Amino acid sequence: MTIPLAQRQIALAAITLLAVVVGVALARVLQPDDGDAPAAAAPAGEWYRALAAPYAFPEGARRTACGHPTGRRTLGVAHPVLPCGAKITILFEGREVLTQVVDRGTGVPGREFDVTAALAEEMGLAGVQPIQWRFAAAPG
Repeated sequence: MTIPLAQRQIALAAITLLAVVVGVALARVLQPDDGDAPAAAAPAGEWYRALAAPYAFPEGARRTACGHPTGRRTLGVAHPVLPCGAKITILFEGREVLTQVVDRGTGVPGREFDVTAALAEEMGLAGVQPIQWRFAAAPG
């Protein structure tokens, strides 16, 4: 084996090792951390923590991304993943409110829920606040 051939094999082995390390690191960064995120079939009763804030509908909007009419009295939440119409219970400062997903959101990093202005007023929620939420139990 010649010295240039040995150097080439060492360089290729180093590049391969570097590629594996970078691949593993990227996989960890890009893989969602579902440690606190509920599964779609999570049972009612288990509470999850999230940040929420009030939001207003864009001016001129007639319907939400879920098809609900917009207005000052519209009660509900916007969530980027939960299906439209999903019933959830929100707990904020000792008060539980049954509501549903009426819109898509949020585009704000770190915040999981946007709460319609009417629901925020009903709950006494102002600004970004920690809440607890859970899937609502099926009737019956």
